[in-house]
Amino acid sequence: MVHHIKTDTQIVVKDKVKTQAQKPPRYKVLLLNDDFTPMDFVVSVLRMFFEKGYEEATFIMLQVHRKGVGVCGVYVYDVAEMKVSQVNEYSRRRGFPLQCTMEKE
Repeated sequence: MVHHIKTDTQIVVKDKVKTQAQKPPRYKVLLLNDDFTPMDFVVSVLRMFFEKGYEEATFIMLQVHRKGVGVCGVYVYDVAEMKVSQVNEYSRRRGFPLQCTMEKE
């Protein structure tokens, strides 16, 4: 939309530009398979930190086990980073090498 504003000596034209707020980039939070972390621990992590139901958590855990990696969720950067940090710290404190990482979607 263009508005014309008339002053004494000139006409000033102002363009109104509609700007769309860009969605922030999203990041996949991933669990990586290892040979030591028990499957039930992985399921409990998915339920606790990613609010997955038992069936969905079991499905993701099996993806981690069979394919080497599973997607826990997709979040904005700050949330993804926090979840990665929480899961890694929680796992280490309990003596498991479970690794949680993130990558841009």
